[in-house]
Amino acid sequence: QMDVIFDNFNSATAYSGPAAIRLLRASCGQTSHAQLYKTPADQCLLFDDLRKLGFADELMLNHTGEFDGFLQEVREQGQLPPPALGTAPGVPRAYVSFDGSPIWRDRDVLSKWWQHRLAEDQPNMALFYNTTTLHDGNRQVTADGGTKRADYSSRAQVLLDDLNAFLKELQKSGRRVVVAIVPEHGAALHGDRMQISGMREIPSDSITHVPVGIKLINMGQTPHTAPVHVNQPSSYLAIAEIIARLYADPALSNGQNLDWSQLLSNLPQTAKVSENSGTVVLDYNGKPYVRIKENGGWLPYPQRFK
Repeated sequence: QMDVIFDNFNSATAYSGPAAIRLLRASCGQTSHAQLYKTPADQCLLFDDLRKLGFADELMLNHTGEFDGFLQEVREQGQLPPPALGTAPGVPRAYVSFDGSPIWRDRDVLSKWWQHRLAEDQPNMALFYNTTTLHDGNRQVTADGGTKRADYSSRAQVLLDDLNAFLKELQKSGRRVVVAIVPEHGAALHGDRMQISGMREIPSDSITHVPVGIKLINMGQTPHTAPVHVNQPSSYLAIAEIIARLYADPALSNGQNLDWSQLLSNLPQTAKVSENSGTVVLDYNGKPYVRIKENGGWLPYPQRFK
């Protein structure tokens, strides 16, 4: 149901905190891992750019954000406000994280936020929403208050159903909304010759190559019956560019249809380089290489099943 799908999008990291910071600083493209924790230039902050264009900004999570200081980290590095409905949105737990903290169902959290949004006296609003529904180690809450193992496939289906329900709720409102769905990283469901299943120490392509979609809601008829696919190597800068172009397109102000060729042509490309702390994987002449230690040598990354 997306209008735009990036087929070759690189999350540039295998961990949640750095991925969120990279998205929140999308306006300046990709920096080194170490640079993520230094003060960015003002023009790098995506939500600050939106604030300057007249958008109020809000933050919501379907989890507490306490593990590894995630909430504090994204607020500080992305300059975001506290969660709009607090860290306990008042809905039943759907899952329990590996650290025992609650995870709420996306449909419940997003629907509750949307009702809060409709009651606000704000003409323009930008929301940063983070979900851990698909994170490793989650357990499903049972009717008796206990928990049971929750496999990836069933959780993924619930997440997709919940996102679909939210998109329909937005459509019914009649408001113009841009929804960008950007995974933090893959789940490393399959291991390879470098690391076992579930490990993400090395940001291999199978982990950082993520499906990204953009949906334009109540913005007129699209000339396409299927999503437009962006095949070029892309990352967060391309998302920031699309948002900038949407805002600048006079068609939106005049209630006309978007110029899709102008919206998607010559989007900025980003070479495939992924980095965790001290570990880098990059693509060179179509082949992946890895550097395990800083200032260490580059090694060909073993191809799976070969």
